[in-house]
Amino acid sequence: MKSMGAGITGRVGAALAVCFALAATLVLSGCSTPSSRPILTNSAYIPQPASQGSATVAYMDIRNTAKTTDRLVSASTSAGGQVSLLAPDGMRDGTMLMKTVQDIAIPSGSELRMNPNSFRLRITGAGKLEGGKDIFITLRFAHAGKVSVVALVTNPASGGGSYFLN
Repeated sequence: MKSMGAGITGRVGAALAVCFALAATLVLSGCSTPSSRPILTNSAYIPQPASQGSATVAYMDIRNTAKTTDRLVSASTSAGGQVSLLAPDGMRDGTMLMKTVQDIAIPSGSELRMNPNSFRLRITGAGKLEGGKDIFITLRFAHAGKVSVVALVTNPASGGGSYFLN
């Protein structure tokens, strides 16, 4: 007859083996803690364009945790089309003017908040961008390489297109 202690010890050993296997899988699959990634993103969204195929923009927050300045050099979307990097170029008649730039610098230890009065991504010629759906934006940085971001397509007609200042 087996003792009760042997059964418990066996279950604890099995649970530990599962935990170790899970940890090894995460390490081998490239998962890491957020603090080990030099570029962190959040709050990514894209206002649904007025009509399919027309231009829209993408907004997000990008934090550079590296010890050196990095530069966003290009971007692409899972919906296709062309993505341009835009920077503020002054005000005219109460409207923020924008200019296309080759890159956007993000200094070490700082956060870039893309919003209607700041930097942004312009998306032209993309496929269907439907409110409530997610698309992927791949950002390419000079030092950090590729960073994938999930962006929610919001519908301004239903109140889903405002920039939340948090």
